Amino acid sequence: MKRRAIMVLLAVSAGCVVLPPPPPAPSAPESPVQAQERRAKASRPTYNLSGYPPAVRDGYIDGCESAKHTQYARKDAGRFADDAQYSMGWNDGFSICGKK
Repeated sequence: MKRRAIMVLLAVSAGCVVLPPPPPAPSAPESPVQAQERRAKASRPTYNLSGYPPAVRDGYIDGCESAKHTQYARKDAGRFADDAQYSMGWNDGFSICGKK
């Protein structure tokens, strides 16, 4: 009798198995422009500049890579002239990375 009770208890508890959630639904495919932007960002070097505005981060990376003379060296002249945050980031990146 005791054995039968254990078997029933095991059978009942086996029915309470939790299945994993289904995989997420596929998201909408990205547009060609989104894909190009994603690839451009992935190919650029990254720096830990969390907390800074995007324009400062972009400028810092461009300035630092310019100081290092890497393949990513660039200075967006139009943005440098028009965007104070970008130019500040570029100047900071160029001066800090140029010292190393």
